Amino acid sequence: MLVNPLLQPRTFTAAELAGGLNRTIHRIKGTQAPDVNNGQPVTAGLTLGAFDAIILLADHIAAPSTTRPYIQPNGVISADAFGAFPSTAPGSRIEIYGSNLSATTRAWSGADFSGSSAPTSLDGVSVTVGGRPTYVAYISPGQVNAVVPSDAPLGQVGVVVSGPAGVSDAYIVMVEALRPGLLAPPSFQASGKQYAAALFPDGQTFVLPSGAIPGVPSRPAKPGETIILYGIGFGPVTPNVPAGTLVGQLNSLSNPFQMFFGSTAATLAYYGLAPNLTGLYQFNVVVPNVADSATVPLTFSLAGQGGTQTLYIAVQR
Repeated sequence: MLVNPLLQPRTFTAAELAGGLNRTIHRIKGTQAPDVNNGQPVTAGLTLGAFDAIILLADHIAAPSTTRPYIQPNGVISADAFGAFPSTAPGSRIEIYGSNLSATTRAWSGADFSGSSAPTSLDGVSVTVGGRPTYVAYISPGQVNAVVPSDAPLGQVGVVVSGPAGVSDAYIVMVEALRPGLLAPPSFQASGKQYAAALFPDGQTFVLPSGAIPGVPSRPAKPGETIILYGIGFGPVTPNVPAGTLVGQLNSLSNPFQMFFGSTAATLAYYGLAPNLTGLYQFNVVVPNVADSATVPLTFSLAGQGGTQTLYIAVQR
């Protein structure tokens, strides 16, 4: 109850209304007070008339101050540049957003690896998915990136961030057997189209309409040229390479895979985990003989299922 026992009106400050008691339930007396409707929020600057009183209910109790890691709503996605899906897959990469996730900011380096095995913690920060330790690639106060382990259980599981400041509450995420996405960062949007970040073998020039993105070397691809795309979440490979391992041998996707330019299937020179990297798939694709266009639809099929991204690529003879 909030009471003004004075002979004149009194205005209550935000500090005096602290504690989360900020919703009017019933006015006991109000002949001199301004209008305050029953059930309406009041947080500061509330004036009560002489001898007036109202009953307040906790409408919002502020969360206690804490330095524990906190994962925000919608705070776990597959890597943003690869589709930013709300679900993930074993061996894929996830991004975790929130606060107090880490006291330091850095990515993993060669010194963090043990032989070919990626680190499961950086500066004391670790992540589990379904109780299984992940491979931590990047840490910062507001974002942590990790590679999902091969043995992550499928279905709805908890993601937990642990560190020197404590342990987060579990954030529930769906782990699917496959959750494929091609590298197509938001910065590769041009003329209202989302382009895949396909590279020529020089490793510097991207497959885009010439000059489509200022500062990005680019040109359309020609039929017969080989271009390189990257992805995450494409599932197991043969021979097997466990998640969190630097890839030291050539391999190929275990599930049937095709890539299409429009409705035309492309020849695949390589489709597996990228050599000398961790958790990243590489596709060396021979551009098929399709009509010139700055917006050729680029799609794929994995294990009989089509991808969910809407992507384009530029082809010109």
